[in-house]
Amino acid sequence: MTIHARQDTGVAPLPELSTVVSSISRDSPRPLIWAYLAVSGAVFVLMMLLGVLMRMAQGGSIVLPPEWFYRVMTLHGVGMVGISGLAGASIMWHFASRHLDLSPKILATNLVLFLAGVLLLFGPVLISGYAAGWTFLYPLPRLSGGVWSQTAAAVHLTGLLLVGVGFLLLHLDVARAIFAKYGSLGRALGWPQLFGRSTEEPPPAAVVASTMVLIVNVLGLVSGAGILVMSIVNLLVPNFEIDALLAKNMIFFFGHVFINATIYMSVIAVYEILPVYAKRPWKVSRVFLAAWTASTVMVVIVYPHHLLMDLAMPAWTRVLGQVVSYASGLPVLLVTAFGGLTLMYRSGVRWDTAASLLFLSLFGWSAGVIPAVIDGTLAMNRVLHNTQWVPGHFHFYLLLGLVSMVFGFMYFSIRQARDGTDNLWDRCAFWGFTIGALGVVLTFLAAGRVGVPRRFAVHLPEWATYSTVGAWFGVVVALAASIFVARFVARLRAPA
Repeated sequence: MTIHARQDTGVAPLPELSTVVSSISRDSPRPLIWAYLAVSGAVFVLMMLLGVLMRMAQGGSIVLPPEWFYRVMTLHGVGMVGISGLAGASIMWHFASRHLDLSPKILATNLVLFLAGVLLLFGPVLISGYAAGWTFLYPLPRLSGGVWSQTAAAVHLTGLLLVGVGFLLLHLDVARAIFAKYGSLGRALGWPQLFGRSTEEPPPAAVVASTMVLIVNVLGLVSGAGILVMSIVNLLVPNFEIDALLAKNMIFFFGHVFINATIYMSVIAVYEILPVYAKRPWKVSRVFLAAWTASTVMVVIVYPHHLLMDLAMPAWTRVLGQVVSYASGLPVLLVTAFGGLTLMYRSGVRWDTAASLLFLSLFGWSAGVIPAVIDGTLAMNRVLHNTQWVPGHFHFYLLLGLVSMVFGFMYFSIRQARDGTDNLWDRCAFWGFTIGALGVVLTFLAAGRVGVPRRFAVHLPEWATYSTVGAWFGVVVALAASIFVARFVARLRAPA
């Protein structure tokens, strides 16, 4: 589909779409990126189906024994978090490799470690009944009441550790390349242009975002690896005890940082691809640089908003969690959302599936923060935090935000190398995904508003409607995502 732009904007147009796509993929190992995307797409669909299974069980449409419900919940949680990281890493690596000398061998190693880790993660759940959730809160992996063995828990946590090692290697390789080119992380974040009077061009958006992600995610991954190692030792040597509050802080710091990093990696697709459609550059201004620097700090210090109900936490940490919750998402969100709207305004874009999904992601990420901020308010947290309001807000910015970014990048990445023409299936899939995802999110939020609890395998009859309606919206989402993945794989198989 041809992309048209108005010529009366006063902005120098970017090159033609085919030229830009060719230059974007010229130096990138496309088969490896496509392997990342194919794995990500397939696992996304599988995890969506597991989500539908849980909602149908809660609504009474099917019978799922509680022990299997919590197995499915564990797989769904750890699977979605992990595959979101893998998909985001493919986007970050693809665009950052245009500016940095990144190692394809490290990229391949991360994929191998991820797949090996998944086998260790899923095996104990499906075979041995491990069901401690993706947060593996101490001492639950060890104290299962006989539901699963300590060996099963140790294997599962080892798989999680293996996945984390792969991501850590990937970020360290990005750090190596950044130091080789820019000399410091501050220069890669654009600090000379932000705080000084440097006349040099600031780093590209992909480099700025990649730098922010490696800073926060290395900290998060090290914290996660530390508590995983301690938990594995506790399983093998029960006399080795861990302070429960310290363990919870380390786990939630890791979890919060990692899942946020997945979005910050994926949003690079918005910065790199939407300007191609608008034929206008995305300017890396001082405001842009300031927003990313601020978010680097805020993502690290905001995690106590997950612990507002832990009264053993020092009071200042809960105050910090609430205050920073209001501000943490705003810098980059405002820059990205406002920048995207002004970029596309009167650009004359004819919307294909890739452009539509990426623009949808701006809405999903921006609007999804609103219920998150509401839950991050202490007075509201007391009422909402253990209800389905919480899965409502994170499905909002993950499903409509991150997943839309990934599928948008998936469609765009195949355009130049294969036939990129959309058809009726693509258009139907986009609208099905949009409507279905909104339905999934709104049924969660509506259920949370009336106090329906989360993580309950069995629901009261008066709660069943929310779960049943949400399940059918989930079916629509899974079908749409299946079409996205099938179309991607079919184009991979087509002649170049």
